[in-house]
Amino acid sequence: MVKQGRSASKVNHSNLLSKTSMLSKTKPNSDKTLTVVANAAKDSSDTCVIASGTNIEGKFNAAENVRVDGFMKGDVKCSQRLVMGETGRIEGKVHTKDAIVMGKIEGEVVVEGTLHLKGTALIKGTITAKFMIVDEGARYVGECKIGA
Repeated sequence: MVKQGRSASKVNHSNLLSKTSMLSKTKPNSDKTLTVVANAAKDSSDTCVIASGTNIEGKFNAAENVRVDGFMKGDVKCSQRLVMGETGRIEGKVHTKDAIVMGKIEGEVVVEGTLHLKGTALIKGTITAKFMIVDEGARYVGECKIGA
């Protein structure tokens, strides 16, 4: 029996797919791209969190703010603000609108706006940013292009 106003065939396929692939022993698609998209009526406070102990490998694209406390290897693209906690680590290319870094990045970092390196930050590689703030104790090794 179907209650009035409800559809019997309504199934959240994306939720079902994610549960199936997490429990499945088969290998996922070889295309290692993870895309995170917020709702069209996006709230600027939406944040994707990569928790400590989480490992992600491949391409990562986010249309919202991202907080990284885990490990990511590959290309990371964030359309808004990227915040890296002290336990956060990225190996690869990072492209974002703004960034606050307290963790470690090895690779190319491109920030369209402001890059803020907190006291525990370490970047090894090429930095390109419009503005950069470096707190006491922060370190970077490599080429740095500010104002680009």
